[in-house]
Amino acid sequence: MLSISQKKFVSSLKQKKFRTERGLYIVEGVKLLEELLKSDYEVITIYATSKWIENNLDIDSHEVSEKELKSISSLKNPNEVLAVVKQKEHQLSNVSSQLNIALDKIQDPGNFGTIIRTADWFGVNNILCSEDSVDVYNPKVLQATMGSFFRMNILYTNLPIFFSNNRELTVYGALLDGDNVYKKKLSSKGVVLLMGNESKGISKELISFVNEKILIPNFGKAESLNVATATAILCSEYMRH
Repeated sequence: MLSISQKKFVSSLKQKKFRTERGLYIVEGVKLLEELLKSDYEVITIYATSKWIENNLDIDSHEVSEKELKSISSLKNPNEVLAVVKQKEHQLSNVSSQLNIALDKIQDPGNFGTIIRTADWFGVNNILCSEDSVDVYNPKVLQATMGSFFRMNILYTNLPIFFSNNRELTVYGALLDGDNVYKKKLSSKGVVLLMGNESKGISKELISFVNEKILIPNFGKAESLNVATATAILCSEYMRH
């Protein structure tokens, strides 16, 4: 049974302020728990229904009813299990030898989660985010990653300072005045793919760091592409080279 203080504590982690203060976040659902338990993240507490516990007898957990789980869940339809997990510091790896993704002021949790999942699909390990991008520990972001989050290095940083300190990297910026990406030969390593805000694109302060402007040409009449879709197309094109 959940105490009032437990309910209050877990529910508070739905808000970024308390996630940051406590260095904790929530992971929900059978699929995400499977991925979590294979990762090196430290699990603080697992709250689970009897059904989940019966299938995971070797894992230490706190049994709760479906009603109790719903009271602390951020999902419309709670999915058997919820874990409180410790955040960790991410470190970028092998930046100069591979494709990396940088996100400038991405705001939509679904977009961010899909980009993380896409990056995982294409073997991209590093994602750099501007400090005002949506919180990666937002429950909606985590759900959209489908577990890919646990395999990624995701770092929030001052992007202008990062680019200033890493001039040897080739920065490709997705811009409307860019060159047709299908006709362009892309660098094979040491590359950062910079994607801009959903409505405003790449901010002016970052455009000066772009070495190569690229564009996904349109063949129909849609005014724009979703940023997550555009990221997937550009990652796919990069991997062709």
